[in-house]
Amino acid sequence: MTAPESLQEPRAMVVFESMFGNTERVARAVARALEAAGVPTRVSEVSATPAELPSSVELLVVGAPTHAFSLSRPKTRIEAVRQGADDSKVSIGMREWLETVCPPADRSVHVAVYDTRAKKVRRLPAAAGPSAARLARHRGFSPVERPVAFLVDDLQGPLAEGEIDRATSWGETLVARLGTLSR
Repeated sequence: MTAPESLQEPRAMVVFESMFGNTERVARAVARALEAAGVPTRVSEVSATPAELPSSVELLVVGAPTHAFSLSRPKTRIEAVRQGADDSKVSIGMREWLETVCPPADRSVHVAVYDTRAKKVRRLPAAAGPSAARLARHRGFSPVERPVAFLVDDLQGPLAEGEIDRATSWGETLVARLGTLSR
């Protein structure tokens, strides 16, 4: 008999930075899809996530909002607080966390990256997803695919219609691409 998934060591970890809740909603939809496929998954807000991953993690999913064409910086997080975000979100962002996290030395950990961005500027010259993917690759993670963008109706949200369904489908796609995770 196996322990309930919530008590099992995670095989996937979904880490998110979310100023207005949109990136978190995507993270939770992806995590539900992973769990539904039988992959024990842990979801964690970036500032509460240690730099050392659990040794059982095979897939790291990271998500962050696009701020000024990239990952957030302290200055852009402060600006988000001025626009109504919770001030507890200022301390650490995905950029800082990715600069410290390392995969285990003895094996490869796959990484999948997404960002959220405003629908009216969906075709950005740069965005948080590619920046996060580049940092993760430099830290030694193995990318699963190119970063995925999820759209919000405005800078503060909400998520555009259909984006939660897209996030769920993307989570299912990640499991299919990494079939060994669900075994």
